[in-house]
Amino acid sequence: MESLIFVGIGGFCGANARYLLALWVNDILTPRLGLFPYGTLLVNVLGSFGLAMFGVWFSGRTGMSAQMRLLVGAGFFGAFTTFSAFANESIDLIQGGRTAALLLNILLNNGGCLLGVAAGLYLGHRFFAPH
Repeated sequence: MESLIFVGIGGFCGANARYLLALWVNDILTPRLGLFPYGTLLVNVLGSFGLAMFGVWFSGRTGMSAQMRLLVGAGFFGAFTTFSAFANESIDLIQGGRTAALLLNILLNNGGCLLGVAAGLYLGHRFFAPH
Protein backbone atom coordinates (compact mmCIF):
# COMPACT_ATOMS: atom_id res chain seq x y z
CA MET A 1 0.00 0.00 0.00
CA GLU A 2 2.84 2.39 0.82
CA SER A 3 4.25 1.91 -2.70
CA LEU A 4 0.93 2.99 -4.21
CA ILE A 5 1.03 6.20 -2.22
CA PHE A 6 4.52 7.06 -3.50
CA VAL A 7 3.57 6.27 -7.10
CA GLY A 8 0.37 8.28 -6.68
CA ILE A 9 2.13 11.36 -5.31
CA GLY A 10 4.71 11.23 -8.10
CA GLY A 11 1.99 10.63 -10.67
CA PHE A 12 -0.02 13.61 -9.44
CA CYS A 13 3.02 15.87 -9.82
CA GLY A 14 4.05 14.39 -13.18
CA ALA A 15 0.58 14.58 -14.71
CA ASN A 16 0.14 18.20 -13.66
CA ALA A 17 3.62 19.13 -14.88
CA ARG A 18 2.85 17.46 -18.23
CA TYR A 19 -0.47 19.24 -18.59
CA LEU A 20 0.91 22.68 -17.77
CA LEU A 21 4.05 22.33 -19.90
CA ALA A 22 2.18 20.92 -22.90
CA LEU A 23 -0.44 23.66 -22.67
CA TRP A 24 2.22 26.37 -22.45
CA VAL A 25 4.28 24.97 -25.35
CA ASN A 26 1.21 24.53 -27.57
CA ASP A 27 0.04 28.06 -26.78
CA ILE A 28 3.41 29.44 -27.87
CA LEU A 29 4.18 27.26 -30.89
CA THR A 30 0.80 26.63 -32.52
CA PRO A 31 0.18 30.27 -33.55
CA ARG A 32 3.72 30.50 -34.93
CA LEU A 33 4.17 27.08 -36.55
CA GLY A 34 0.68 25.71 -37.09
CA LEU A 35 -1.30 22.92 -35.50
CA PHE A 36 0.88 20.04 -34.27
CA PRO A 37 1.14 18.18 -30.93
CA TYR A 38 4.28 20.07 -29.83
CA GLY A 39 3.56 19.76 -26.12
CA THR A 40 3.20 15.99 -26.17
CA LEU A 41 6.37 15.66 -28.21
CA LEU A 42 8.31 17.81 -25.75
CA VAL A 43 7.11 16.03 -22.61
CA ASN A 44 7.78 12.61 -24.14
CA VAL A 45 11.35 13.52 -25.13
CA LEU A 46 12.08 15.35 -21.86
CA GLY A 47 10.54 12.51 -19.86
CA SER A 48 12.59 9.88 -21.68
CA PHE A 49 15.75 11.91 -21.06
CA GLY A 50 14.86 12.56 -17.42
CA LEU A 51 13.96 8.97 -16.60
CA ALA A 52 17.21 7.67 -18.11
CA MET A 53 19.27 10.26 -16.26
CA PHE A 54 17.41 9.57 -13.00
CA GLY A 55 17.97 5.83 -13.43
CA VAL A 56 21.73 6.32 -13.70
CA TRP A 57 21.78 8.76 -10.80
CA PHE A 58 19.63 6.48 -8.63
CA SER A 59 21.69 3.38 -9.35
CA GLY A 60 24.76 5.08 -7.86
CA ARG A 61 22.96 5.96 -4.62
CA THR A 62 22.96 2.88 -2.41
CA GLY A 63 21.29 4.70 0.49
CA MET A 64 18.36 5.87 -1.61
CA SER A 65 15.02 4.27 -0.79
CA ALA A 66 13.02 2.15 -3.19
CA GLN A 67 10.09 4.47 -2.45
CA MET A 68 12.03 7.38 -4.00
CA ARG A 69 12.55 5.34 -7.15
CA LEU A 70 8.82 4.63 -7.30
CA LEU A 71 7.90 8.25 -6.64
CA VAL A 72 10.19 9.68 -9.32
CA GLY A 73 10.50 6.82 -11.83
CA ALA A 74 7.11 5.13 -11.99
CA GLY A 75 5.13 8.02 -10.54
CA PHE A 76 6.48 11.31 -11.87
CA PHE A 77 8.03 10.23 -15.16
CA GLY A 78 5.34 7.61 -15.77
CA ALA A 79 2.68 10.31 -15.59
CA PHE A 80 4.79 13.05 -17.19
CA THR A 81 5.23 11.12 -20.44
CA THR A 82 2.17 10.08 -22.39
CA PHE A 83 1.89 7.41 -25.02
CA SER A 84 -1.90 7.63 -25.03
CA ALA A 85 -1.92 11.32 -25.95
CA PHE A 86 0.67 10.64 -28.66
CA ALA A 87 -1.52 7.87 -30.10
CA ASN A 88 -4.72 9.93 -29.96
CA GLU A 89 -3.08 13.00 -31.48
CA SER A 90 -1.62 10.83 -34.23
CA ILE A 91 -5.09 9.51 -35.06
CA ASP A 92 -6.40 13.09 -35.10
CA LEU A 93 -3.71 14.00 -37.63
CA ILE A 94 -4.57 11.10 -39.94
CA GLN A 95 -8.31 11.76 -39.64
CA GLY A 96 -7.64 15.38 -40.54
CA GLY A 97 -5.86 14.24 -43.70
CA ARG A 98 -2.50 15.44 -42.40
CA THR A 99 -0.43 12.42 -43.39
CA ALA A 100 2.89 14.30 -43.50
CA ALA A 101 2.28 15.69 -40.01
CA LEU A 102 1.37 12.19 -38.79
CA LEU A 103 4.60 10.72 -40.14
CA LEU A 104 6.60 13.60 -38.66
CA ASN A 105 4.89 13.10 -35.29
CA ILE A 106 5.69 9.38 -35.29
CA LEU A 107 9.29 9.97 -36.34
CA LEU A 108 9.92 12.79 -33.87
CA ASN A 109 8.29 11.05 -30.91
CA ASN A 110 10.02 7.71 -31.43
CA GLY A 111 13.34 9.08 -32.60
CA GLY A 112 13.32 11.92 -30.08
CA CYS A 113 12.52 9.64 -27.17
CA LEU A 114 15.26 7.18 -28.16
CA LEU A 115 17.73 10.06 -28.48
CA GLY A 116 16.48 11.43 -25.16
CA VAL A 117 17.19 8.13 -23.43
CA ALA A 118 20.62 7.87 -25.08
CA ALA A 119 21.48 11.43 -24.04
CA GLY A 120 20.16 10.85 -20.51
CA LEU A 121 22.23 7.69 -20.14
CA TYR A 122 25.33 9.36 -21.55
CA LEU A 123 25.06 12.47 -19.38
CA GLY A 124 23.96 10.47 -16.36
CA HIS A 125 27.06 8.27 -16.60
CA ARG A 126 29.24 11.30 -17.27
CA PHE A 127 28.00 13.27 -14.27
CA PHE A 128 26.64 10.77 -11.75
CA ALA A 129 28.41 7.43 -12.23
CA PRO A 130 31.29 6.67 -9.90
CA HIS A 131 34.62 7.36 -11.53
